[in-house]
Amino acid sequence: MTSIATQLVDAARTLSAQVDAMRFAAPASHVYNPLDYAWPVHRAYLERYGDGRKKVVFLGMNPGPFGMAQTGVPFGEIAAVRDWLGLSGAVGKPARENPRKPVDGFACKRGEVSGQRLWGLFRERFGTPEAFFAEHFVANYCPLVFFDDGRNLTPDKLPAAEAGPLQAACDAHLRRMVEALQAEWVIGVGAWAEKRAMLALAGLPVRFGRILHPSPASPAANRGWAPAASRQLAELGIWPAA
Repeated sequence: MTSIATQLVDAARTLSAQVDAMRFAAPASHVYNPLDYAWPVHRAYLERYGDGRKKVVFLGMNPGPFGMAQTGVPFGEIAAVRDWLGLSGAVGKPARENPRKPVDGFACKRGEVSGQRLWGLFRERFGTPEAFFAEHFVANYCPLVFFDDGRNLTPDKLPAAEAGPLQAACDAHLRRMVEALQAEWVIGVGAWAEKRAMLALAGLPVRFGRILHPSPASPAANRGWAPAASRQLAELGIWPAA
């Protein structure tokens, strides 16, 4: 019987090959695929923390330029990935690098606030990665990073002709992952991720919810993201009230 981690690795490889074959025009000036150039670290993440049934999958939209784009780990703020998750390794370069958003791997000096907040909450709540990943997993819906020159371009801003094939590949990958993990809940980190999960996983015995996105662009997140997210999870009945 194929292990769950092996199923996740195979699914990620398939998704990576599918999105690598896609082409994106303006407004996307550069497209990064961390499942390609940061594959060794992403694979290590899947193998170490994805091998087992999970009650809850937290689903982000797509990688951030200073998180997963640098480390290959969802919401992959460097200190959290290196010091808490215990993952590191060589990270290559995207096929066409944006000079305004270079990939420096674990040598990147920029911080990823969303990742600091997300993994910081899990570390505070559970103490060890093993305790958190016993019932939880963290993934992104879309593996690609898009830039409009120096600005982030989120997948929801893509033209319909490009978004359609990308979403079909991401939907299929999400179904494979959730089925392999036998997840009971998929929690969107933000409303868009929740919406995509509900569409992709229609018909599966999965429950849905969402938490506030930890981005510093969100005034609500800046007023106390960790207590707000913890409260939302308690209201869903996923975590006991603090």
